[in-house]
Amino acid sequence: MLIDSNAYIGHWPFRQRKYNTCETLLQRMDRFGVHLSLVSNLNGIFYKNTQSANEELNTQIKADSNFGERIIPFAVINPIYGGWKNDFEICITEMGMKGIRLYPQYHGFALTEPACVELVEMARDRSLPVAVSLRVVDSRPSSWMDLEAETEWALKDVLPIIRKVPDAKYLLLNIANSTLLNDEDLALFKKTNLIMDTSGRSLTNLGELLQEFGKDKFAFGTHSPLLDELTGLLRIESLRENEADEATKELLRSGNVKRFLAI
Repeated sequence: MLIDSNAYIGHWPFRQRKYNTCETLLQRMDRFGVHLSLVSNLNGIFYKNTQSANEELNTQIKADSNFGERIIPFAVINPIYGGWKNDFEICITEMGMKGIRLYPQYHGFALTEPACVELVEMARDRSLPVAVSLRVVDSRPSSWMDLEAETEWALKDVLPIIRKVPDAKYLLLNIANSTLLNDEDLALFKKTNLIMDTSGRSLTNLGELLQEFGKDKFAFGTHSPLLDELTGLLRIESLRENEADEATKELLRSGNVKRFLAI
């Protein structure tokens, strides 16, 4: 079984993307053997009111029962935008979304912002995962209107919120830069309930990272339609026998996410 822990619908303003609706996403999932996908709406990164993007995603999912059976929605919440608490409540209780996504670099807040900490605590109290994308797109070929390279995060950059709310659940996506941590920070990562998806370019040495962080810390992810559907899976399937046995690979394909979401 394959569960994609990192997928989107919606548009990217600086580059045309295909397969970015629930219908076309499902077509790609069928083609590449993906059973379920954790999905949020790219539009929420750029809308001033992120709730409009959540409503768009919810409307698409409600349009076809097949979407609801295979797409697990995550809400994009901006904790420094007015009404975010109400948005959170509507997304979780009325729309049935199963987690939240934060975009501090795009929405202009620090992970230690009091409102952000409060939002993460609210998610923790509902046993909802908090997803943070360390990078959305590669800044090097991006538009001059997009974020600059120094805004891309390394793994250590999410530690401030983990220290503030260590008992929350975290989904760390598109690990594209350094994974180096000192001994103290690595110990914190190991005891935190978190998962990193396999879409980021820094996971080319996945076998070594499994040894360093543990086999329960990783899950298949595509970051589609911004990245492709195969790279994240190839990083799992190409693991040698001395790096991961079949049981470990099955954890990476779906087991860790099933445990994480209690599905």
